[in-house]
Amino acid sequence: MALPEERAPADHTLETASASELKQQNNHSPPVEQQDPFSGLSFKVGVAENKNATYRAKMEDVHTYVANFAEKLDWGYFAIFDGHAGKSTARWCGNNLHTLIEQELLAKEALANCGLGASPAHLCDVKDVFHNVFVKADELIEEEGSGSAGSTAAVAILRWESTEELAELGKLNPPKPGKKFDFVPGPHHKRMLYTSNVGDLRIVICRAGKAYRLTYDHKASDPSEIDRVRDRGGLIVKNRVNGVLAITRSLGDSYIKNLVTGKPFTTSTEITPEDEFLILACDGVWDVISDSFACKFVADIFKQQEQNKEPIDPAKAAKRLCQLAIDNATTDNVTAMVVKFDSSVLSAD
Repeated sequence: MALPEERAPADHTLETASASELKQQNNHSPPVEQQDPFSGLSFKVGVAENKNATYRAKMEDVHTYVANFAEKLDWGYFAIFDGHAGKSTARWCGNNLHTLIEQELLAKEALANCGLGASPAHLCDVKDVFHNVFVKADELIEEEGSGSAGSTAAVAILRWESTEELAELGKLNPPKPGKKFDFVPGPHHKRMLYTSNVGDLRIVICRAGKAYRLTYDHKASDPSEIDRVRDRGGLIVKNRVNGVLAITRSLGDSYIKNLVTGKPFTTSTEITPEDEFLILACDGVWDVISDSFACKFVADIFKQQEQNKEPIDPAKAAKRLCQLAIDNATTDNVTAMVVKFDSSVLSAD
């Protein structure tokens, strides 16, 4: 089993998530309220959040997801942002980060005639795109005056890539009538997942029943992060940078940017039929639930839905995961996003 390729450290469309439908609707489409926003896609997304009013007066988490991201069929963008010292930076990221990533990706593909589906695997390194956009976002946040607050971030992009020659990439055949998926991969296509994070939000993938963490917890208790902060003249006091922040990487926090960097940790993973779902969640969840328990908990929910012949509903799984964190006495806001993969797309023809 191939593990994710990692790059060492070098962050909805709105605050509430939305599925951006870019497919053409025919004249016989059902009313909008009856349409499945994930129809034709090889994934479903569910999100839940809870302020946790027992311990928190405000909700500072923001989440975003976009279907058919970057105007590409069956691509997905998924992100969670956890604000501190206010919500302004988290809100800015929720409203803008996906646009910055899309612009950079499309700029690199403008001359490649990539069509609506797969992109050349060698055209650009998405991990580099993440790095560049996170650095740019930090600059824009400071310029626009949102930098007094800060935000951790966890972002994932699911996309199709091709090993075919560039000239062939524009020749995307439309789906045949009755086909389940809008994008039907060919023998030269592969499904890729790219992730990026700063801070202690976490992304975990469930592969063949086992949990694999795709992010890195940037905390002031981490030895490598302690060394980096000290090398830049900072202090770690009671597991906090300069006695203030418990995390060592974030977006915003302009007043301490020389120590708390926005440069992310990134991974790339090829999705296989063994990959079942993805969990993105804030530290309010991970503080009281382990990666492996969260994956088993969500997997059991999906298994029960199948046994009861119910539709697979990741939103219910996300809601129950948030409630479990509260039941386990988390003291933070809680947000969870579950992305369920349909592995049958990898054998579609």
